Amino acid sequence: MTDKTQASAEAALDEIRSVTSVVLPDPPPAAPNYAEAQGPLADEIRKRIAEIDIRDTGSIVHFGARAQNELQEISQAMLADVKNKDVGPAGESLRDIVTTIRGFSVSELDVRRKRSWWERLTGRAAPFAKFVANYEQVQSQIDRITSDLDGHQHRLLKDIKSLDLLYDRTLAFYDELALYIAAGEEKLALIDRDEVPAKEAAVKAAPENDQVMAAQELRDLRAARDDLERRVHDLKLTRQVTMQSLPSIRLVQENDKSLITKINSTLVNTVPLWETQLAQAVTIQRSAQAAKAVKEANDLTNDLLTANAKNLRQANATIRTEVERGVFDIESVRGANAELIATIEDSLRIADEGKARRAAAETELQQMEAQLRTTLSAARASQTPAQAAARS
Repeated sequence: MTDKTQASAEAALDEIRSVTSVVLPDPPPAAPNYAEAQGPLADEIRKRIAEIDIRDTGSIVHFGARAQNELQEISQAMLADVKNKDVGPAGESLRDIVTTIRGFSVSELDVRRKRSWWERLTGRAAPFAKFVANYEQVQSQIDRITSDLDGHQHRLLKDIKSLDLLYDRTLAFYDELALYIAAGEEKLALIDRDEVPAKEAAVKAAPENDQVMAAQELRDLRAARDDLERRVHDLKLTRQVTMQSLPSIRLVQENDKSLITKINSTLVNTVPLWETQLAQAVTIQRSAQAAKAVKEANDLTNDLLTANAKNLRQANATIRTEVERGVFDIESVRGANAELIATIEDSLRIADEGKARRAAAETELQQMEAQLRTTLSAARASQTPAQAAARS
């Protein structure tokens, strides 16, 4: 909140106290009656009775209208001043500022919170970066909203004063209507008690040629009397509605007083407290971020020490195992020796088997050769001399 707004809110305190301390008077419990009225009140009623000319319809139609002129001027002045003014913005500004402050999510302040898939998809800022951006935006919003609240405060002060004047004039109109109603009722009583009976007697006493005119005058009198009665009834209805408007004006004024007190308290007390708390929140968050960075550095150091120790143990075991090994493993020598012996044995066995097969083949060859010789010898013995000569 700017210093100018703060100074304006504090300067308005005295004016707020003065307008909120005004006590509005209550309307009188009962309407005056001419028969019971005395002194100035009776004189005022008689003045209004004198405004009625039973033979003038216009005086009946406009009876009591003068009482509303001053009230109408005040109402029109107020409407001309507030016709473009929405009553809601003052309360809306309060809701805006609360919504702005409540817009901070506690989870957003947690720098360890992992971003959701939607935040990663849309490229939203990291929690702390978003927090700082929100704080900068909130500060400008608070300056704007508090300036608006200060404007609403001054307008409400003006409205309350206008409502005081409107209430006074409405109450005066209410009392004035009561005087006109009392005057109208007294005039009706006079017509019913004196003028109508006198006119009826005049009709009866009039010559036959004048009775028609006299009867018409009697009907006109009764019609005017009925018009006056309806006018008085309308004035009673108007007074009743006016009486209902008095607590309505008071209720609106009380609401405005409560709202202006709340606005001033928000400007003078609440907003500075919010700004202080926000500043503390930023400092605390930055401290938490620094502590997190230190913790991560310490965790990294510890992780490196642990990993290096494990790697050293594993590497040492591998190296010492290789150092303690011979050039050839005894298992490898034993296997190679067994394979060599088996190879020599296989060679000897194969050689013996080859010799045996060759000896058998030699014997078989000799037998086949002997058989061939025998067969050839038998073939020569069975030939004729001519065949032998031919073969030769």
